[in-house]
Amino acid sequence: MRSSGKNLLRSALLLLSCLLTVTPAAAQKTKKAPSPPKVLSTYLTPGVDLIGEIVVVLPPKEIQKYITLVKESAKKHPEWFKEYSEKSKPGIPLAYDEKLGLTKKDYQKYRELWDKREFKSLHKVALRLEESNGKWMVRVSGAGSRISLLRYDTKKDVMVSTNGDMKRIDDIDAAAESILGAWKGQEWKFEEEGALGKTKENFAIGHTNDKKYGLIVYRLQDISSTGRQLFDQSMVIRFAMKKAK
Repeated sequence: MRSSGKNLLRSALLLLSCLLTVTPAAAQKTKKAPSPPKVLSTYLTPGVDLIGEIVVVLPPKEIQKYITLVKESAKKHPEWFKEYSEKSKPGIPLAYDEKLGLTKKDYQKYRELWDKREFKSLHKVALRLEESNGKWMVRVSGAGSRISLLRYDTKKDVMVSTNGDMKRIDDIDAAAESILGAWKGQEWKFEEEGALGKTKENFAIGHTNDKKYGLIVYRLQDISSTGRQLFDQSMVIRFAMKKAK
């Protein structure tokens, strides 16, 4: 009986020793995951997979007639057209001028056709917001995988690319007549020029004004020192916006 009692005591002491050893580690708090940046989490929920589409925007085929007239006029007035175009906002039809080669009636028809433009899906892609070594990324599958190389640095508010840091520029507040319609968002830009040419890279994320769709816009360009386009990849990804809780 005494031997049995000693064995019970040893077992109890051993168990207590194990508990004392384990308790401090168990009591340690689990490291809190970093909070996602609002500039990305407004549109995507961390760790949640979404299906999006790489899209192009196409107006009705009939608009080509008026585009051809404008191109012919641009050849006749190259200097004027270059200056006039540069003063206009990108992605928005040029304001009317008789030098465009269109009558006022033609221009009105052109704008009516422009307003009938539609999104056409090219590829389905999966996308997800993830944390990666203290930075954030939008992982995109398939044809949109180049975007997965970007990392958002919350401390610097820059989008880190293989080319360098893409700096935050003015927020987007696009008008209804812009190529993607009315939408708002944030944009980052990288631009570097050297002896061999110029590299431009842009990334933007936002949502349509009705908040029905989220949008990701990406473009990478390499231009030679003579102005020749060496590389130009652009894509627009559209996805259903997460519902507000």
